[in-house]
Parts: sequence; structure tokens; C-alpha cells
Amino acid sequence: MGPEDLSAALAPLARHADPRLLVGPDTFDDAAVFRLRDDLALVQTVDFFAPIVDDPYDFGRIAAANALSDVFAMGGVPLTALALAAFPESKLPLWVLTEILRGGEDVVRAAGAMVVGGHTVTDDEVKYGLAVTGTIHPDRIMSNAGARAGDVLVLTKSLGTGVLATEMKGGALTVERTHSLIASMSSLNDVASRVAVELGVRCATDISGFGLLGHASHVAKASGVTLRFVADAIPSLPGALDALALGITTGGAKRNERYVTALVNCAPCVSNEMSALVVDPQTSGGLLLAVPSDRVDEYLARVSGAVRIGEVLPAGERPLVLE
Repeated sequence: MGPEDLSAALAPLARHADPRLLVGPDTFDDAAVFRLRDDLALVQTVDFFAPIVDDPYDFGRIAAANALSDVFAMGGVPLTALALAAFPESKLPLWVLTEILRGGEDVVRAAGAMVVGGHTVTDDEVKYGLAVTGTIHPDRIMSNAGARAGDVLVLTKSLGTGVLATEMKGGALTVERTHSLIASMSSLNDVASRVAVELGVRCATDISGFGLLGHASHVAKASGVTLRFVADAIPSLPGALDALALGITTGGAKRNERYVTALVNCAPCVSNEMSALVVDPQTSGGLLLAVPSDRVDEYLARVSGAVRIGEVLPAGERPLVLE
């Protein structure tokens, strides 16, 4: 669901305070954090969706990497996962489900965790994902409320998975760009998270369905700051800007654009393609981090693919600036 509809659906629900709940739903963070003792907390998240690629094994890998990323965004270490699957058993052979589950389990094991069970239902459309539990030290949480003025904004993966997946479904994406897209979506954010925790970073968020600006708006609101992005520094996957120039888009991108329009000061020099890229919904996207300025060079040197894309400013007229 888009951020506007989700906010409206959640608004009437009562909030129940508990001092053990260190990160809850109020700030739209990536996962919940629940303290068990002074030196140990649980990180919990769940994510599932319909296939965005044809190969069932690749779909399982991508969905698992996407779910695990929420734990990494908090600075946690994944421990266990429960599989969630919807499957049209009367329409597809069971080997398809087996391959989806196998792909997911392979990625979970690569993350150092275990799939310990799950739940299936019959449905007209395939869906798959994970409920993931991890652990974290309560003093080392990375949340979207931890950005401070003077921090440097760093992004760990290129953008464009939404528009490229749409182009791929239409059969227009080249083999080379398809491989690049799948490689990006199936790669883990484990190293990006671990290095951030080691360097004392306290703010991160996973870029997924709300797009770069949608998730950045939650960081700005929760942290009480303004995030300034340099358009020319924002990386894109091969072919993403070309697809956007052709007018290829998604329903999710349109919802994201409606949500962030009133939240961002966008300079006239920013191209239409870049304006579309920053609201493109991502699947298993990278981490957006607010890195202390004296640690950013070391972070960039240790995390392959990470790039500097902006800075954190004191709260201004609007929470986001794109120029």
C-alpha cells in the first residue's frame, strides 16, 4: 500500500506504550525492536509480495533478501525466519513452490540465519515472503530517528528496480540489464549494516516500496531534520533512466509521488527522469544512512557500491530538498 493509504488505515488504531518496545510503529521504521534485557533486544519484521521475476528460485532469493533487509536496516543480526507462502496448487506444479522456498532458504542461510517453519495458504496468485527475527544490542540500534545535522547521506544500492521490473515484465529489458537487476535485488545488505554499526552510525532505513524520498521523509520527520539530496550523485541501475524517459512507470511510483510532492523542495534543474527515479518503489533496495562526517570516508572505503548522495541539515521549510 502507498504511504497515504497506510497512514489513514493505521490512524484510528490505539497505541499501547511499553518501555520494552524501543522501536514501534509510530515512526514507520523498518522493524520493531523489543528489549529483553539491558544488553539484548529482538528485531522483528515481516514482508511478502507477488513475483516480480519469472524464475521461481530467483523470486525466492529476492523476497528473502528483501525481508532480511529490514533487520539489517536496524543494525540487527538475523536469527530465524518463518516462511509465508500463497500458492495456486490447482494451477501450478508443486516444484514451482519448492524452488521458491529453496531460493529463500539459500539466502537466509547466506545471511547466517535459519528458516525454522512457516505457513501456506491456497490463493489464485503466488505470494512469498518471510517473518524474520533478529537480535541487537539496545545501545546500537540504527533507527530512522537518529539523523543529526552535519551527517552525510549515503546510499548503498542503485535505484530503479521498480521501473526495470515493469520493463522486464513487458519483455523489453535486455538480458544484460535483467541480470544486473536480479543481482541487485538478490544481494544482501549485511556488510553495509555491519560496517555501519562498527562505525557508530545511528540512523539507517531500507529503501523499498515508498521509494527513496518516501522513506527519507520518515527519517526527516522522526529525526526533526531536513535531508538534502544532490540529484546528480544519486546512482541508478543500468537502463533505469532510459526506461523512465520512455514514460514507463508503476502505480506505486504514482502513489509515492502524490505523497512526497508537498514535502520536497525540488530545484528546476532536476530532470524529469531523476524526479521519477527518487519515487520509484524499490524491491530489496539499499540502505540510506546518515553517517557522521568524520566516519563517512571509512564507510565508503569499506562498503562496495556505497555512494555519498547528500547531507543532513537543520529542519527547514520542508523536510526534503532535491537539487
